[in-house]
Amino acid sequence: MQVPAPFTYERATSVEHAIELLGQLGPEARVVAGGHSLIPMMKLRLARPDALVDINALGAELGQIRVDGTDLVIGALTRHADLLRSAVAGEHFPIFHDAEKVIADPVVRNFGTVGGSLCQADPAEDLSAVFAAVDAVAVLRGPGGVRQVPVRELHIGPYETVLAPDELLIELRVRIRPGGGSAYEKVERRVGDYAVAAGGAAIWLDGDTVSGAGIGLTAVGAEHFAAPEAEAALVGQPATDESFRAAGRIAADNCNPTADQRGPVDYKRHLAAELTTRALRRAAARARGQEA
Repeated sequence: MQVPAPFTYERATSVEHAIELLGQLGPEARVVAGGHSLIPMMKLRLARPDALVDINALGAELGQIRVDGTDLVIGALTRHADLLRSAVAGEHFPIFHDAEKVIADPVVRNFGTVGGSLCQADPAEDLSAVFAAVDAVAVLRGPGGVRQVPVRELHIGPYETVLAPDELLIELRVRIRPGGGSAYEKVERRVGDYAVAAGGAAIWLDGDTVSGAGIGLTAVGAEHFAAPEAEAALVGQPATDESFRAAGRIAADNCNPTADQRGPVDYKRHLAAELTTRALRRAAARARGQEA
């Protein structure tokens, strides 16, 4: 029977209380909400936190999805299922619905949280690529106040983020811009599995010309889950299949996949190119109003 190493448990009653507890308990304390990533790692003793700070009671503060001015705001405690059901998120960024449909299974989606997924920083995590594609900003709060960090700077390595030990991810903000579309494409060995490879795209059109683009990749060793070289190559180009395939090739050339039980390097690099192309194609169709 697999059991975690000993730890203490505290239940936060507010954001301020959670931050206070993290400061008191020290750098080996961890935040838990859904727990679907952390608890299995604790059972295998791959993670050995001295303490857990449970933030499930903070849903009223951290579980909202709303529009604030020109930003779509997604609270860190938003459950995957709630993001999948959110009409406002789907209206502005259908990439969120695409991704949430292929994340794990209904049980995990009902309890797992958006913030937990990002803070876990798993190299094969879906939402990290999605939020990279839409160029989101993470809002962090600690004893010194609030700071904003681009999601593309949130992860500094596998299972590592820039969050200080006494900081909490509060929300994600995505700027809403006219003329855009977005989409997510994933290949997995079986339903609900981690990706063999996955690609997300957000694109903005000025007529038939690409005026802005974001590309996110997961499970293929893309630095910060993004493909900036491919994005730069797209801007100013016609929104055609030829342009999308060229961007896919550039994205694949600039990722660094690792061979494992899910496939060899060449196969994953091929998928990076193909899934980027597919995501761009669907995102452009949505930007033109041709696909829901």
